Amino acid sequence: MKILVCVTSVPDTTTKITFTDNNTKFNKAGVQFITGPYDDYALARAVELKEKLGASVTVFNVGEADAEPVIRKCLAIGADDAIRVNAEPIDAYFVAEQIAAVAKETPYDLILMGRESIDYNGGQVHGIVGELLGIPSISPVMKLDIDGTTAKMTREIEGGKEDIEAQLPLVLGCQEPIAEWKIPNMRGIMTARTKPLKIVQPAGQDSLTTVASYELPAPRGSVKMIPADEAETLITLLRTEAKVI
Repeated sequence: MKILVCVTSVPDTTTKITFTDNNTKFNKAGVQFITGPYDDYALARAVELKEKLGASVTVFNVGEADAEPVIRKCLAIGADDAIRVNAEPIDAYFVAEQIAAVAKETPYDLILMGRESIDYNGGQVHGIVGELLGIPSISPVMKLDIDGTTAKMTREIEGGKEDIEAQLPLVLGCQEPIAEWKIPNMRGIMTARTKPLKIVQPAGQDSLTTVASYELPAPRGSVKMIPADEAETLITLLRTEAKVI
């Protein structure tokens, strides 16, 4: 079994976000990057399947050279090798096109990724990849087991969960609790330095979208403390200032 795990390099959730070029570009200066948390779940499950079924795991990333520490961490966790498309991940279609190009050249039984990245939160890539490859795409997957060529899954749906089965190959968008995050040990960190990391140039067309501008959320307002015995004052403020009732 061959598994491709697609990971994103995203700003740490504690990072202070700023923009440059008249708010049209994200400012990377001083930013700590991490593996997308949902991608971490996908990688963890892939490594478990490797240990259980003897699968091979390849990590895939669309990014520039500054994404390589994230890729090396994935190798330290248990992936066998990695591919980096040397390009900025501009939009969902562009990223999906790169994944599909690699998967057409080397077919994979499973293509795993997070249900969405935490920078743009688009949740589109897995669906586009499935369409480009002509194979099913399922998300968000919370449980995954493999029985021969059949994938048995549980996914989250509106108001509940759904148990489904599908034949390989598949594209899956993953989320918790599909697996527990894995922390690389010292042996993994050392061996990751010598694992293959292939760098390829982007395929297909340029992105289909451009960013007009980025905008930070409005700052939080001040807090007003209302004594517990002044319910009428609270109701008035909710109506006149907060305008939520």
